[in-house]
Amino acid sequence: MSEAKYDFKTGEVILVDKPLHWTSFDVVNKLRWKLKKQYNVKKMKVGHAGTLDPLATGLLIICTGKKTKISQELTADDKTYTGTFLIGKTTPSFDLETEYNKTYPTDHINDELMNKVVEEFLGEQLQTPPVFSAKKIDGKRAYESARQGKHVEMRQNLIHIHNFTIDSKDFPKVHFEIKCSKGTYIRSIAHDFGKKMGSGACLIALRRTQSGEFSINEAKSVDEWLEIIEETTVPND
Repeated sequence: MSEAKYDFKTGEVILVDKPLHWTSFDVVNKLRWKLKKQYNVKKMKVGHAGTLDPLATGLLIICTGKKTKISQELTADDKTYTGTFLIGKTTPSFDLETEYNKTYPTDHINDELMNKVVEEFLGEQLQTPPVFSAKKIDGKRAYESARQGKHVEMRQNLIHIHNFTIDSKDFPKVHFEIKCSKGTYIRSIAHDFGKKMGSGACLIALRRTQSGEFSINEAKSVDEWLEIIEETTVPND
């Protein structure tokens, strides 16, 4: 096999296509374990820039070695997502992490109304994060309190929606593409999208396709990266 060109120990930024149901930490943990084994070391710096929920797939930026120092900088970049809203149903988590809890009318919804609502989302605005999120409230993850049935008061964040397009040919499923600022919750957009139309909605599919200058087209699967690490030539110290 040809010699791999990566120097993970010194530092690399690698792009992973995160699988469905994996947490971002699952990806970091898997790659770190393989790197430690390949380099025969007890410690290896590995981190991610921008968390993806377990029910989301797509671009996850992983930093190793000295490149972990720029992970916060990379996290701050704008992101692009594609996915699907289901109109007429809601869940407590705004996605499929929890069961459907309410059904709403959809007969009054047409393309004109949906396109009007899309326009209302463009630009800078305040957004309320979902209670089922990793946001810390009084030192505790919001989802921990939410799962215990406790009331959680979420603070609004200032976000920016640069682009928002929809395709309603599979209504009540509505496919979308959104380019947004750091800290935007697409689940909240789904929830608010339904609410603004006098109905309800939740997020049933999500994929990150872009983060700053990085594209999903450049990403490799976890298995592909494990194979690359396996082929990496480790210098003799």
